[in-house]
Amino acid sequence: MKRPPPPLIWGALIAAIGLLALVSLAAGKVWVPFSAWAAPGADPRWAIIFELRLPRTVLAVVVGGALGLCGAALQGYTRNPLADPSALGVSSMASLGAVLTLYFGLTASTPWLLPAGAMVGAAIGVAVLLALSNTASSIATFILAGMVLNTMAGAGVALALSLAPNPWAVNEIVNWLLGSLTDRSVEEVRLALPFVAVGCGVLLTLGRDLDALTLGETGARSVGVRMDRVRLLLGLGVGLAAGTCVAVTGVIGFVGLITPHLMRPLVGARPGALLIPSALAGAVVVLAGDVAVRLIPSAGEVKLSVAMAAIGGPFFLALLVSMRRRMA
Repeated sequence: MKRPPPPLIWGALIAAIGLLALVSLAAGKVWVPFSAWAAPGADPRWAIIFELRLPRTVLAVVVGGALGLCGAALQGYTRNPLADPSALGVSSMASLGAVLTLYFGLTASTPWLLPAGAMVGAAIGVAVLLALSNTASSIATFILAGMVLNTMAGAGVALALSLAPNPWAVNEIVNWLLGSLTDRSVEEVRLALPFVAVGCGVLLTLGRDLDALTLGETGARSVGVRMDRVRLLLGLGVGLAAGTCVAVTGVIGFVGLITPHLMRPLVGARPGALLIPSALAGAVVVLAGDVAVRLIPSAGEVKLSVAMAAIGGPFFLALLVSMRRRMA
């Protein structure tokens, strides 16, 4: 089957983002018709669009794009189709770093310490995974490494919850851990954009190196790829992008796992060619998920992390079964 040209794929994804963004601005418990958009100040629903839903929509695009790009970069580097910031514990380590700043009350006077803690945690998780990639490349090794990181981070978060000095700290940590875009403001957008932009920019420079890594590390070195530089840039990019996403929304899993697999049949398996389409598809997936959780009939809004887990869990299982059949 002939693949569509890249400009057509990019155009379709950008159009989908634009359409879903419009729906995201209008959809919710209170539907806002397009007639209200042109009446600033005259229609009270105008404030809902620009003060509540616009920051949420922008964050959905930013977070989805960053997580999709991180997943594609990690899968390209490790040559492992199961690599993903959440599945491999990077997001969990980022959440642990952020939770520690909440536990010690550091964010009250210095709010920037929350994303800083998340980025440090994500960088530690990436460093552990990249260190393992030097000694073993089996799928089982990376799954086990991700389980270890997730377990360690989960134990740290549980300890922080059990030792929290007051119920308000517990409530703040729990609400933040349940990844969601609800009630996000322009401040979160301003906080996320610079770090995510830098992290994604770093990852996008690795396309040629990731393509060379399809030959293996020895083959990549033979064509001039400096592996130490690639590891450093990958750790920096994923730490900044994924860590910042966790800092502003909590943990939203499986986006980085799903989107590269959705794009491979359309653009091929070359890692460098997957980076931008995966970022665009990640934005589409998160936007669609965020619109869906607002439309689910319930007393309260379903958390986006729950919806993504409901989709990503079966996808992950199906992927494992498919890989096992191919290896049998």
